[in-house]
Amino acid sequence: MATLRLGDVVPDFEAVTTEGPIKFHEWLGDSWGILFSHPKNFTPVCTTELGQASHLKPEFDKRGVKLIGLSVDTIENHPAWVGDIKDATGASLNFPLIADSDKKVSDLYDLIHPNASDTATVRSVFIIGPDKKLKLSLTYPASTGRNFDEILRVVDSLQLTAKHSVATPVNWKHGEDVIIVPSVTDEAAKEKFPEGWKTVKPYLRVVRQPGA
Repeated sequence: MATLRLGDVVPDFEAVTTEGPIKFHEWLGDSWGILFSHPKNFTPVCTTELGQASHLKPEFDKRGVKLIGLSVDTIENHPAWVGDIKDATGASLNFPLIADSDKKVSDLYDLIHPNASDTATVRSVFIIGPDKKLKLSLTYPASTGRNFDEILRVVDSLQLTAKHSVATPVNWKHGEDVIIVPSVTDEAAKEKFPEGWKTVKPYLRVVRQPGA
C-alpha cells in the first residue's frame, strides 16, 4: 500500500472491534472521523492515550467527530486492556477499538515502518472528512504520547476552513482571529466579511473568526 496522502479517499475495510464488527466507511457515515493506531495492547503510553481520548469524547461528539482506535492484538485481549485503561486513567473506553492481529488494516494504512520496527505499528492519527478523504495525518514514535488537545484544535481549524474562505494562523485556537485566504479578492472579501478586516500585508488580511 502506498502512503496515504492528503485528499486521498481512505481505504475501506471490515474489522472486529470492541463494539462488534464494522465496515469502516459505513460506520463513518456522514461524520468526521479520527482513526488512531496502537502497536499492541497493554502498552503504557497507549493506555494513557485511550484514557484521555475517552475523557475528551464529549468534545469530539460536539464537533460531530467519531473516534475509533486500532491495536495490533486479538479481540480476546481487548477486554482486559479496557479494564486496565479504566484502572489507570479513570476513563471507561467509550468508542470502538479495532482488533488488527492480522495487520490487515495496518497494511492498508501503511502503519508498519520497518526502519522503526519490523513488527510494531507506528502511532498514527488520521483525521477523515465526511467525504471519506484524508484531511490530516500525524505520526508519532512509540516513545512520545499524542497531544489530544492539539488534535481537537486541528479539528476546529479543519471544520472552520472547510466552511469559510479562511485559514488559521500559528497557534490559533477556536474564537481567535483568522486569515482571509489569498484567493479571495478584496472585492469578494467585502461581501464575505462585511465587518471588515485588518491588512497586515497585502497577502495577510486578519479577520474575526466567522461565527465566533
